Amino acid sequence: MTEPRFFSREWAGAVREALVAGPSEPVRAGKLQEYWDFFEMIKGMYPASWALGCPDLPAELGGRPAYLVVRWGGGTVTDCQIVGPDDPLEATYVLGMAYADWRALHDGYDAQRTVMYRKILLEDGSLLEFFKTIYFFVECLAVIGAVPASYPELARAT
Repeated sequence: MTEPRFFSREWAGAVREALVAGPSEPVRAGKLQEYWDFFEMIKGMYPASWALGCPDLPAELGGRPAYLVVRWGGGTVTDCQIVGPDDPLEATYVLGMAYADWRALHDGYDAQRTVMYRKILLEDGSLLEFFKTIYFFVECLAVIGAVPASYPELARAT
C-alpha cells in the first residue's frame, strides 16, 4: 500500500485516525503516568481548533499554501481536513511551518524542539491561551509528524 501524499485529503484522514488513537505505547512508556493523565485531561476538555499551515508546498503537492485544519471537541477530533488558500480559514489558532521543517518532523525531528526553536510559529490566536496547553499540542504534533506520507524532494539550486 502506498503512503498518502503529504497535505492530501487521504493524509488528513490518516492524521485524524492517529490523533484519535493518541500517542503510541512506546511513546507513553517514556514519560510518567502523571504526564499522560494531564494529557488526557486536556484532551477531554479541549475546545479549540488548529490550522497548521505549509506556505511553500512543492509543485508536486499543489505549489500553493495550504492548511491542515484540526477541530477538537468532546475529547476527540471532530474534523480534520486540508484547506487551500482560496477557502475560508477558521481556527482558534493558526500556525505555519515551512515544508522543509514538516519534512524534518516526519523524518524524526523532535516535536518539542520544533516548537521551542520556532520552526512552527503561531500566526493568529492568543499566545497565552495557546501555551496553556502546549504539552498537549506538542504531543499531537509528534503524532501528526509520525503519520506516514510521501514527501517529494525539494528542488536543489545549482
